[in-house]
Amino acid sequence: MSNVGYNMNMNTPTNKQKLLQEVDALAVAEIEKNGLPPLFEYREINAIGERLAKQLGADIFIVQLGTRLMDIKVGEAVSKNIFPEHIAMSVLVANEVFEKYQLDTEIAKKVLNCIEAHHATVPYSCLEAEICANADAHKFLLPKLFIKRIYERAGSRTIKEALDLQVMKMEEKHKIVSLDICKKELEENYQLLKKFIAKIRQDGEL
Repeated sequence: MSNVGYNMNMNTPTNKQKLLQEVDALAVAEIEKNGLPPLFEYREINAIGERLAKQLGADIFIVQLGTRLMDIKVGEAVSKNIFPEHIAMSVLVANEVFEKYQLDTEIAKKVLNCIEAHHATVPYSCLEAEICANADAHKFLLPKLFIKRIYERAGSRTIKEALDLQVMKMEEKHKIVSLDICKKELEENYQLLKKFIAKIRQDGEL
């Protein structure tokens, strides 16, 4: 994280809303330009993150920023075939926004951890980061998002390729789910999806 002078008071609803609106506009612009993540998925994960933050008594503002920023550069990274770099690229965007708004240091640190840890490749330094990672896992473990993702990906791949990729991500994200509330929500879905996938592959074509 770069050293920038964060000192804006983000305790006022007006300032928080202004920052969230700008970040949301940036994220949507990236989606429109690069096609990822799908807009329906972006909106769904934002909503899930906010719900989890409320249920677990976390800082909703930090989670709102985290879910909006964690994949803000994934589309560009995929288009350049540098997917692993999307986290570092997203951190750069976040720092630029935080510098503009002179965001409080502690808030900024937590949001950056939300971005850096959403694949669970680095430790969570706060509950909000764990919430963002668990919210992100929903897009591969909720049946409606699972099917929509296959449909979205089928445009540039065969159905088998799209399904194989989705299954790989489903298994990856299942391991990331760590919050008890999410385990209860998603474990049944995971088992149902596995049975569904096995069923449609019975004929050997998928």
